[in-house]
Amino acid sequence: MTVPEVGPAPDRDQVRRLTLVGSEGAVQRCRDFSRRALLEWQWLSADAGVRGEEERFAVFEDVLLMVSELVTNACLHAPGGPRELRLCWNGTRLRVEVSDDSPVPPRLRPYADPGRPGGHGLRVVDRLARAWGSRPEDEGKAVWLEVPSPLADRAR
Repeated sequence: MTVPEVGPAPDRDQVRRLTLVGSEGAVQRCRDFSRRALLEWQWLSADAGVRGEEERFAVFEDVLLMVSELVTNACLHAPGGPRELRLCWNGTRLRVEVSDDSPVPPRLRPYADPGRPGGHGLRVVDRLARAWGSRPEDEGKAVWLEVPSPLADRAR
């Protein structure tokens, strides 16, 4: 079995930013932007469908799902919707941040009826992310999450 070659880990964080205005189309734009960044950072190899790559593909898809959830929450709960999406990758972890103009920090809701829509997004993030939270930023906040990079396994 040939192990795909992996470039060296970056010396410092690589950052991608997407400025957003309003909520219309924001979720899809953020997913597309995140997909492109992860592909540029080689989170998936050309062998993405080959045995052994399934875990990396799953993490890739999980990141896109979590981006969708954070952006959707900003669309639903912040005046004006999300302001910016930031992706920071340092070779060992990915940090995703979504900023908005609401100072109200997100909170996990009590377990909702699984048959009803809404109220599940942060539960998904809580289960899939290594860590998540929020911090004040300007007049609003940034909601963030972190996931370990699947590239560490590829380098072995």
